[in-house]
Amino acid sequence: MKKSWIVPLVFTVILIAMISLVAQFLKGNDKPKVIIVLKRLDIEYWKAFEAGAKKAFRDFDIDGTVTAPASIYPITNQANLLKKVLKQHPDALIVAPTHIQVANPVLMEYKKQHIPVFLTATDVEWEYQASYIGTDNFTLGKTAGELLGSMLQPGDQVAILLGKIDDQAMIDQKNGAKKILEDAGITVVAEPVGYDRLGNPKPVLENVLQDYPNLKGVVATSDRLALEALKAVEEKELKISIVGTDGLTDMVESVKTGELSATVAHNPYDMGYLSVEQAYKAIKGDTIGKRVDSGIEIITHDNAKERLDFLKKILH
Repeated sequence: MKKSWIVPLVFTVILIAMISLVAQFLKGNDKPKVIIVLKRLDIEYWKAFEAGAKKAFRDFDIDGTVTAPASIYPITNQANLLKKVLKQHPDALIVAPTHIQVANPVLMEYKKQHIPVFLTATDVEWEYQASYIGTDNFTLGKTAGELLGSMLQPGDQVAILLGKIDDQAMIDQKNGAKKILEDAGITVVAEPVGYDRLGNPKPVLENVLQDYPNLKGVVATSDRLALEALKAVEEKELKISIVGTDGLTDMVESVKTGELSATVAHNPYDMGYLSVEQAYKAIKGDTIGKRVDSGIEIITHDNAKERLDFLKKILH
């Protein structure tokens, strides 16, 4: 009878141990949940963004996911994906909007559920956004214009290859480049749209060269268009300066080998990292900036190898 207290004691110890284990398990799974919805994930630019975001997920111990529609068309694809993501009840949403008017009704549902929405890559100034993280695309365009202008003379003719007429980021880049070039006395003779309705680059520079055989320079609002332009220039054995705006591997390779003298670059890796960092701060109740600039880099022969090494590291 004297030892009857042992059984309850052992039971109590076991119960305390089990409660402790359950508490540790629940604590270990109590990570903030952040979901990123991008425009696409099948090209290098967005893969670099994803790499930066995943690095931030690890650094801040976040339960994070990066996703995108299977295709950017039809334009309802991203909105439909956002509806599915909402059912997962994330603590924060980061989205690179393709068509804000189409996405707006879904994003308003996030607002109603008090889920902060961060916009990235394309600044559409949605009034309820928690923050915008990305490049100032007008400034990027101005930088591209300044770079091209430094290779030319007043009176020279140039073309600006616009990616898509409904992509605000590319429109801002075009406007920034055009202002700087025209202020320098350089004539913008053509502004053709370089992508078809399915997002594939079109060989538009050949037509521009037929109309303006004295063309001296090109600003392209994406590296895919810049590389198409470079191909056309090489085929005709012309000397035309070309500046892109993404800083992707093939473009940087062209700078490294001397086919191009320089180009301008977004920093999508930093954009991805900073987007997650801002979302994490918001979830924790910390102060966040309404605009976070992910920066611009000018790639020349001197730093091309360093850029290529970095891209190889994050993409492979």
